[in-house]
Amino acid sequence: MRGTAGSESQTSEGSVHATFPSSHPPPSRHVFADSHAVASVGISPKCDRDGAFWDQSLRDIGDFVVHLRKLARELGTDHALAQRLWASGNHEARILASFIDDPRLVTPAQMDRWVAGFDSWDVCDQVCALFEQTRWARTKITAWAGDNREFVKRAAFAMIEGLAAHDKALHNRDIEAFFRLIRRGATDDRNFVRKAVNWALRSIGKRSRVLNRRAVAVARALRRLDSLPARWIAADALRELTSEKVANCLRAG
Repeated sequence: MRGTAGSESQTSEGSVHATFPSSHPPPSRHVFADSHAVASVGISPKCDRDGAFWDQSLRDIGDFVVHLRKLARELGTDHALAQRLWASGNHEARILASFIDDPRLVTPAQMDRWVAGFDSWDVCDQVCALFEQTRWARTKITAWAGDNREFVKRAAFAMIEGLAAHDKALHNRDIEAFFRLIRRGATDDRNFVRKAVNWALRSIGKRSRVLNRRAVAVARALRRLDSLPARWIAADALRELTSEKVANCLRAG
């Protein structure tokens, strides 16, 4: 399970309301076990399609994700229940679905179906923590990085970030193949895409000293482009990847 909305807690993606209304208790096991009951539990809905955000702080969504993780531990891995939760369309139920699904049973068709339903960064990032564990992860990264839908494209770079951070079996050459996608995606000026591209580049650059040098070189090349999003990505990535903190971590690692 990915940390609270990936790097968004650090990059201030926006304010999100994810607390449970006072008139309704947090969802229980028996409520979430029936996907038809999820929508009636009274949980606040997802952010609107205009990109407006809920009025609470990211601390609220942290508390909310902690609750869902606790519930996921109680439920255990359950692929069938995950499908029912996702089909409910409920925002919180969909995040819970990503926590309890079995990556060994996730199919390419399921991945395409779920990614088509992404309409918020938190659902996208949490589900991608599941997807990155599947056999199809790198194939879908390549396909989705070229997709023009904002959250589908974001998903590609969220998965790159996850693989760079968590999949220790990947060889440097496998990771370096993502630089082409990062260079291509860096000129996309949509907020949720450019932040994910930046996140992916920074994650790669913190994986090893070799990849740090390569990521810094990519960032410096982006800085020279006549593109505001590319230059923003470059400046933010270089700020972290050339820092003494990262250098110390890489030397220690």
